Amino acid sequence: MMRLLTLLVLLAALAWSGFWLLGYGALTTAVPQWFEDRRAEGWVAEYDDLSVSGFPSRLDSTFENLTLADPQTGVAWDAPFFNLHALTYRPNHVISVWPNSQSIAIPGEKLSVTTGDMRASLVLDPGTDLTLNRANVAIESLGVTSTANWQLAASAVNLAMHRDAADTSTYRLAFKADDLTPPAGYALPDGIDLPRSFSSFRADLTASFDRPWDRSAIEQSRPQPTALDLTLAEVIWGDLQLHAAGKVSIDTSGYPTGEVTIRAVNWRDILNVARQSGHLPANVLDTVEQALGFIAQLSGNANELDIPLTFSNGATKLGPLPIGPAPRIFLR
Repeated sequence: MMRLLTLLVLLAALAWSGFWLLGYGALTTAVPQWFEDRRAEGWVAEYDDLSVSGFPSRLDSTFENLTLADPQTGVAWDAPFFNLHALTYRPNHVISVWPNSQSIAIPGEKLSVTTGDMRASLVLDPGTDLTLNRANVAIESLGVTSTANWQLAASAVNLAMHRDAADTSTYRLAFKADDLTPPAGYALPDGIDLPRSFSSFRADLTASFDRPWDRSAIEQSRPQPTALDLTLAEVIWGDLQLHAAGKVSIDTSGYPTGEVTIRAVNWRDILNVARQSGHLPANVLDTVEQALGFIAQLSGNANELDIPLTFSNGATKLGPLPIGPAPRIFLR
């Protein structure tokens, strides 16, 4: 009996070892091939070393000096290392860990990103498409510095993206940033005293896309949104408050149709801050201020407004007044 038990344990150990080696072989073959395929498409896709460890219960992959650059979007990412962790028996649940410093290049500028900790949990559907089922990203002590001469920071950032059970192309998204500081580099208007950071910066929405998020989102093109259902977006900065909720559909060109209601508290000060920042054209702000002033007179409330923002036929209306073209919602 003891000999049989020993044999069974030995066979189980051999089977488990074989299972780990199978995963090891798949990683060390598929990953280099993926990088080779990207280089054949014109990408910069390089790393100095790939190591796989964790025998027998884990498959832990570590990239050293990783660089990825997509020539079609102009987006590039450099990191001194990048870790992927998965249990041997559950390879479709991956924990990814980023370094404390990394750089991201986008058209026109380069971002230096520092974090106290940055990691994500991704659950993928079984299969070679690697379709995203759900993801949770958690960042502590975020700092971003741009070559375009702006900076921002947050004590914590959390993002969740969970696929709808009934529709594989629809995802519920939740975003929250704690102690987020707005981009520095400009003076606030006289008479407006604001704290250094937002007391609330969050959003909760459901987004439908033209296809699910899977490996093709990196290899080919990003899925494009077809509808947004904004449950709540909220920005509170001292006495300034913006709240938004509404629904829009998005056509194949990226233009929305629908209505979003915005509640603005101390709206004139919000516009003054936007004007001082220089990030929005003065003529757009002038049009918005005139429209809001008209609506404020009709509502009888000088400081608080509930405003329907309507999008149709490529145009935007603030209440009854046209204020300009509709924004184009397109993922590069």
